[in-house]
Amino acid sequence: GKHGQRSRNPANLFAGNSEIGEKNMRNGLMLPANYKPLLSLKETEKAIRLIKEFFQINLSATLNLHRVTAPLYVKAGTGINDDLNGVEKPISFEIKNLSGVKAEIVQSLAKWKRMMLADYGFSVGEGLYTDMNAIRPDEILDNLHSIYVDQWDWERVISKEERKLDFLKYIVRKIYGVVKRTEEYIYKEFPSIKPFLPEEIKFFHSEELEETYPHLDPKKREDEVCKLHGAVFVTGIGGDLKNGKPHDGRAPDYDDWVTPAENGYRGLNGDILLWYPLLNGAYEISSMGIRVDPESLMKQLEITGHTERKDLLFHRRLLAGELPLSIGGGIGQSRLCMFFLRKAHIGEIQSSIWSEDMIRTCLENNIVLL
Repeated sequence: GKHGQRSRNPANLFAGNSEIGEKNMRNGLMLPANYKPLLSLKETEKAIRLIKEFFQINLSATLNLHRVTAPLYVKAGTGINDDLNGVEKPISFEIKNLSGVKAEIVQSLAKWKRMMLADYGFSVGEGLYTDMNAIRPDEILDNLHSIYVDQWDWERVISKEERKLDFLKYIVRKIYGVVKRTEEYIYKEFPSIKPFLPEEIKFFHSEELEETYPHLDPKKREDEVCKLHGAVFVTGIGGDLKNGKPHDGRAPDYDDWVTPAENGYRGLNGDILLWYPLLNGAYEISSMGIRVDPESLMKQLEITGHTERKDLLFHRRLLAGELPLSIGGGIGQSRLCMFFLRKAHIGEIQSSIWSEDMIRTCLENNIVLL
């Protein structure tokens, strides 16, 4: 590169952070020792714009996606909004001018996107992406989690033959390629930010991680495998593992986590995780997967005890065969910017609300929240 020889050892790439890797927790925060931002506030704001422009242009070209406009809120009671892990409650309000019709702030657009694929008439091999802004009031606030969520939500029509694990991996590799190119682009614009992502992303099923690290909880399993490989995609998230618990929760009506994949494993979904030395852990940037077909939807509704949802608008359309088979996901915008700019807290990327204790603790550790 034009800026000379690069080190690929992540531990050497965080200037001013001599004790990276040592967990320094306070008020629920991970605090990197001797943290010093690599960019000023003005440089950070410029870099955020560059990342968002570059990434979405490359993502849309790579996956053949067209930009569409997304709602901030949807009608309650239609089944369009997502309940994520199944317990989060959306913010709701009544619309005075519509005789008190109840609306909900979106938490995700997984179902809405699939309906738009049908309504816009997308064909196999093409899809849509959108800027999704959401509010998740039940989120536990820390370095990575805010009540404000911004992500690129995308969805693409697939054929019946593409509803398999190999195609999911193909798409994951495409997305990872965009992540890699963005990291290189930011390095050229800001030479103090050295690239360190590995050339390839590795794939593991959540049951493999359970077998390899039976003494660890799922989050620590992700930390271990991610530290070893730098970038991993963990498949099969939502279904119960051998210990009777899922690796992580998934709503039953968008990702497919019951369909047989390979080697006796189940699930056509997963998470993209990157190793982030600054916070000494695995760093999720995307949750995605091949979506449920009518058969897997009913199986997952039965497993989770939510068969009553089959009468909601989205579910009726899916079961009636009105919606195309699809693959899709969400890619965190603030998460990606935080990673690329080597920030310690998501509040250095986005403006949100934090406790006074968190703001004070961050300031004491050179973390300036916007």
